[in-house]
Amino acid sequence: MVKKWEYSKPAEEEVLEVAKENDISELLAKILVGRGLKKREEIQKYLYPKIEELNDPFLYNDMALAVDQILNACEKHEKITIYGDYDVDGITSTAVLEKFLTEVGADVHHYLPNRLEEGYGLNNGAIEKLASDGTKLIVTVDCGISAYEEVEYAKELGLKVIITDHHECPEKLPRALAVVDAKRADNTYPFEQLAGVGVTFKLIHAMAIKLGLDRKSYLKYLDIVALGTVADIVPLVDENRIIVNYGLILMKQTRNIGLRELMRVAGFSNIESTTISFGLAPRMNACGRMGRADLALSLLLTNSAEEAYQIALELNEINKQRQSVEKSILESAIQIIEQDKLYENDVIVVASENWHHGVIGIVASKIVELYYKPTILICLEDGVGKGSGRSIPGFDLHGALSKCEDLLLKFGGHEMAIGLSVLEEKLSAFYQRLLEIAKETNIKTLYPVVKVDAEITSKNATADIIKEIGIMQPYGEANPAPVFVYKNLKVDGVRLLSNDKHLKLVVKDGIQLFDAIAFNMGDKKYSIKIGDKVDILHSLEINNFNNIERVQFNVKDIKKSF
Repeated sequence: MVKKWEYSKPAEEEVLEVAKENDISELLAKILVGRGLKKREEIQKYLYPKIEELNDPFLYNDMALAVDQILNACEKHEKITIYGDYDVDGITSTAVLEKFLTEVGADVHHYLPNRLEEGYGLNNGAIEKLASDGTKLIVTVDCGISAYEEVEYAKELGLKVIITDHHECPEKLPRALAVVDAKRADNTYPFEQLAGVGVTFKLIHAMAIKLGLDRKSYLKYLDIVALGTVADIVPLVDENRIIVNYGLILMKQTRNIGLRELMRVAGFSNIESTTISFGLAPRMNACGRMGRADLALSLLLTNSAEEAYQIALELNEINKQRQSVEKSILESAIQIIEQDKLYENDVIVVASENWHHGVIGIVASKIVELYYKPTILICLEDGVGKGSGRSIPGFDLHGALSKCEDLLLKFGGHEMAIGLSVLEEKLSAFYQRLLEIAKETNIKTLYPVVKVDAEITSKNATADIIKEIGIMQPYGEANPAPVFVYKNLKVDGVRLLSNDKHLKLVVKDGIQLFDAIAFNMGDKKYSIKIGDKVDILHSLEINNFNNIERVQFNVKDIKKSF
């Protein structure tokens, strides 16, 4: 697939000034200026996030109301139920709030809806169950902002409800005792991009202030908060950067038995944001996708090392099941796409009766990577299709579905990711409508764009420079690892790894040799020969194999030099 390399071109005088003012290398200064960081104050805040710079939680609309109502319920020994979500953000949110409320003496319980049977958010069946079980106060975490009808029903049953969420708000907010969400139209909180667990963290922060507790009472949960924040792919800037930076430090010496056992079972010793994204989060998310979210929550709540170890092992197994199911669906979907030549269409829509709807979103993402077309996968059951879709930059998938509303039972999401349900009998008409809408975008002219932070030479490709650039971590959404281009490298060695899946190159500039690893690019072996001159798009990393420190390129793309 052709990728467009888009170079950052900051003004040289600005780069030199930033380097001098902040006592950093010109390369790091170029990256920062290219990403819009120019003033010394904002650069220092970015490079050296401080816990003292967390915002006052009482700046949130309704935060004082929420705190008073929860603490009042604690004093009266009323049963409080935390109503969460089945993804990592919802699971960590539930764990953090339950742990904190337990420590302050609350009668606290939790409820996570089953993804496969109940779906997302509050539902009347769950509310009835909670009412019959003696719950007096429901506190939602990572959900609830669109649950107007459900909140009304809860009130009819005599339940009090507090909403804490981070999702986009409808025009009509639920009439709960308090609604804590920075996406409110009348928002007064200075940062709107916290994950659901970030909002929960601000809630326990506010309660700690109200109760006169020291800051350890809420900061000790930052390891769990960081886990949920990274997993939810929110922008790692501002408060999120502070949370994840300190949370990763805490995670390395975590006192949470379950988190510690999960890291041990998964075999992770070096804890970074990528460890969460590609190691811990998938294992926890797999539980929710397979209808077992309670298991992941139990892992974070248990005080037994033996129980934690057994749960961590089970999470590993569930994740393997998820991977197997995912692989099967991917192979099935690709077979249909190739057989029917759906890749020639502007949008790909594939349906089947034999798919697990808990994982089709992941598979849709993989198909987008393969064909670079907006993709919707649909599971058919009893004449109804449940679908999940992913898009590409430049095509608003949610906006397109809005124009198909009359053909759908329901849909939701945003520009890049959607969920929907549709009657099987209307599926063909829906696809045709979608294709007509897509014609307006001319999708065939869209290419994946990779932003290049800088062009480098052997002068920059050093261990010292890599270590300096490392101060930009934690990497993640809105703060990706820097990407560089190194031009006119001569290929000195080519070999395949892992059953021809990955490509390992040795390249040189003059007499200097560099290793380059190109994951999932085994197919390029036949187009790259020893002696070729190539330009390599990559991130820089240090390989410590056999305790020998070597600079390595993590390849994103390769082009022949001209």
